[in-house]
Amino acid sequence: MPDPARLRDSTEIVLPCAALDGLSEELEAEFTITVFDADDVHCRIIGSPVEIKAVSDFLARHGVSVP
Repeated sequence: MPDPARLRDSTEIVLPCAALDGLSEELEAEFTITVFDADDVHCRIIGSPVEIKAVSDFLARHGVSVP
């Protein structure tokens, strides 16, 4: 059985919401993902592993460091 933490790592990105300023709408328009505020500070981007990889590449091109 797969490790849940590993699956979660491939299906979500957690970033400070400030890192997504001006990018959230573009992300949701271009990719099949959901962006929501996890709390007042952090946002979660959730999608399929393929979409998360593409979002990670997109964010890197826009200067956002993805952990």
